Amino acid sequence: MENIKGMINEIIFKNEDNGYTVATLETDDDEITIVGCLPTLSLGETIKVTGKWINHKIYGPQFEVESFMIDTPSSVDGIIAYLSSGMIKGVGPKIAEKIVQKFGVDTINIIQSNPDLLTQIDGIGRKKAEQIGKSFEKERELRNLIINLAPYGIGPNICFRIYKKYKNNSIKIVTENPYKLAQDIKGIGFKLADDIAKKLGISPYSKDRIAQGIIYTLKQSTSEGHTFLPKNILVNKAKEILNIEESYIKDEIISLALDNQVQIEKENVYLIPYYISENGVCKKIIQLASYEFEDLQIDIDEKINEIEKDENITLAQNQKKAIKEAIKNGVFVLTGGPGTGKTTTINTIIRIFESINMKVVLAAPTGRAAKRMSETTNKQAKTIHRLLEMGYSQDDEELVFMKNEDDPLDADVVIIDEVSMVDIILMYNLLKGIKLGTKVILVGDSDQLPSVGAGNVLKDIISSNIISCVKLDEIFRQSKESMIIVNAHKINKGESVLLNQKNKDFYFIQRTENEDILNEILNLVDKRIPNYYKIDKLKDIQILSPMRKGDLGVINLNNMLQNILNPKSKFKNEEIFQNRIFRVGDKVMQIKNNYNKKWETCDQSEKGEGVYNGDIGYIYEIDKEERIIYVIFDENKIAKYEYSELDELEHSFCTTIHKSQGSEFPVVIMPICWAPPMLLSRNLLYTGVTRAKKLVVLVGDIKYLDFMIKNNRIYSRYSNLKNKLSMFRQEGLID
Repeated sequence: MENIKGMINEIIFKNEDNGYTVATLETDDDEITIVGCLPTLSLGETIKVTGKWINHKIYGPQFEVESFMIDTPSSVDGIIAYLSSGMIKGVGPKIAEKIVQKFGVDTINIIQSNPDLLTQIDGIGRKKAEQIGKSFEKERELRNLIINLAPYGIGPNICFRIYKKYKNNSIKIVTENPYKLAQDIKGIGFKLADDIAKKLGISPYSKDRIAQGIIYTLKQSTSEGHTFLPKNILVNKAKEILNIEESYIKDEIISLALDNQVQIEKENVYLIPYYISENGVCKKIIQLASYEFEDLQIDIDEKINEIEKDENITLAQNQKKAIKEAIKNGVFVLTGGPGTGKTTTINTIIRIFESINMKVVLAAPTGRAAKRMSETTNKQAKTIHRLLEMGYSQDDEELVFMKNEDDPLDADVVIIDEVSMVDIILMYNLLKGIKLGTKVILVGDSDQLPSVGAGNVLKDIISSNIISCVKLDEIFRQSKESMIIVNAHKINKGESVLLNQKNKDFYFIQRTENEDILNEILNLVDKRIPNYYKIDKLKDIQILSPMRKGDLGVINLNNMLQNILNPKSKFKNEEIFQNRIFRVGDKVMQIKNNYNKKWETCDQSEKGEGVYNGDIGYIYEIDKEERIIYVIFDENKIAKYEYSELDELEHSFCTTIHKSQGSEFPVVIMPICWAPPMLLSRNLLYTGVTRAKKLVVLVGDIKYLDFMIKNNRIYSRYSNLKNKLSMFRQEGLID
């Protein structure tokens, strides 16, 4: 091995995912190219590298780095380059030059030991000086962690999470029990922890390994929608992952149950939160439904007639039945497809309850669904999370709902829309926040895709046949004019759809090759639809794809659409993160719930917290010096993202159909092409089509459209909610 020392004067390439870097190193004698895992490398740094010379067949001699150590830059030019690299928050090129001009080669010592002196620089106040000092210190400690963990395949973003959790114990924990990472750190699964353990020589029969392998298998099953796994299936799946004998797995399942990490119920194995939630939902629904209400002293028929006259509407018999059932019962389910009058029915129910001074509260699972509910009812609707006042526990480690059994919601009636999107854990938390004597109305389309999270809540409640439920199935006359609505119902029944009728809103363009489908979609977005319908091609058109990968998947479509809808410009700042270009003007989506993400309105008149999975916004500013991207949601709410938080955002010129649930868009375009059969299903097509308000355009091969309509295979989920609801009622298992 050879040792070389020099200063980094150019970073040619850096892969943010694995830290692989190509850079030029200026030594006393020459300028050389170095390659290897150098995740925290910055311009201007002086480093000592250890490695060997290799000869690349295209690029010639390169020094392949095995390990490296960073020296504090000592030259003025080196310090300026280092500070300007973006590694230190709050310092850009201009500030860097001012600092070095003032303190020269002592700059690094000043920042490290006495950052208050930075206030002598014009433009740096006490708060910013403190920020620079803290950023430098965190960067130095984190850098040491990254260097030590890089050989185990742990990237910079994951290192940041590890450091945040374990601080100075990080390396000790990783080397002694890497499986703890899978338990504690988001983004580290069992497989990565297992890879680290193998490199450390930990036995494949380690008790920690087997336990985490079982838990990983159960967690994977919840991501597929299951609330539990039958024990025999769990053992088989865990055996594939662990590659050890079944007896060890069966013994460890018993140990996990004794440690209260899993629950075994009739040979079904649950992770504890899902077991508690499934039983809790059953119990709460039965309690709320069985509550004996006082007679409301109201003539419902008279009220309905009065509202029909006031609103100049005529309600169908099924709508009237739904209204009566909602008012009579403690828990009621209203379901039905588009155009069947759910909104009118709900508005009538609200008006009747409010006429007798009952407090009605409205909510939906996502921000967009809640906004749409507000628009259709002219009443405030919140996300379920905001309704339940999501917050942090005292140690700031765990998210909790402030509204619960001890402090329930102040409401006489709670109406929840888009319940098909609600998973078992969220439903349990919702029901915990509703006191006995409150009426609960669940609204949703049971034919749409089930929740992304575990459970089959809406379908299980309906099919249990113990909760009052009315399905609206009559399409109203005005809705029959829309081919979107007509075809949605045809799809739901497995019937062929009506295509390309003149002056209608549902079109199919036949293309058989993926390249032709892609080009047609790009042309539709860029020219044909905006020119003909006079709409905003960025805000009014949404591309929905069944899949993420492939020529017509979300990832590739977003790359292609970005070039058309928001092309590169010298007037727009942009930043590269994990091979993605974030540019001012980009359409982006929040892809995980962030309950403490602060936002404020453009005029600063209102502030709040919470940006949720599925919220769509637009990048309106990128501050390279502060390393912050500003995103505007709902046309008026501004949230800021540090570069370390960009894994919460992805481009949304195109999204998956799953991610579009609860949203509506003026125009929806969908590619119709080959994909795995589970992605070419009737309910996926139905969900995508029903996201459109004014226009649907399908582009692809008609044979795959026919296949989707006929493919009504619903991949079953392991859920006992339906059975338990029936059992609770039959056996009277209620306190």
